[in-house]
Amino acid sequence: MRLYLLLVLGLVGLDQLSKYWIMTTMNLHEMQEVIPGLFNLVYVTNKGAAFSMFASIDSPVRHYFFITVNSLAAIALTIAAWRMRSQQVFYVAAFSLIASGAIGNLVDRLRFGAVIDFLDFYVGPYHWPAFNLADSSICVGVAILLVLNIAEIKKEKDRRHP
Repeated sequence: MRLYLLLVLGLVGLDQLSKYWIMTTMNLHEMQEVIPGLFNLVYVTNKGAAFSMFASIDSPVRHYFFITVNSLAAIALTIAAWRMRSQQVFYVAAFSLIASGAIGNLVDRLRFGAVIDFLDFYVGPYHWPAFNLADSSICVGVAILLVLNIAEIKKEKDRRHP
């Protein structure tokens, strides 16, 4: 569990530090080109979920819903990591990445009422929705879980049909 705690604390810290840097060096909705034709830094907020889903719903219920979901996700992932701690370190690492992302965005929702996003990747006129380090942690953690599960399925298949 030491690995889990170190990763969560480190990644939440990096996430919050990066958002602090954006908020203190840029104005809201400002854009700075970093790699022409590929990557910008932007300062935007997101009151919704991934890709701004539900952001247009103007209700305090939305805010409390996301706070509850993020909190429950972090708790569930911590319990899962605790249960898997002796089986495989990669599961613990994946759970810590996802939990750190949930916690990083939870901190934003509690402090600002919205998540701070600033990474803007694009090709020509096609932009991926802006995201942050917490979102990246979640995606990488989910990708690791998918790879681990595919490997487990393959191992099980190989055991059944040698």
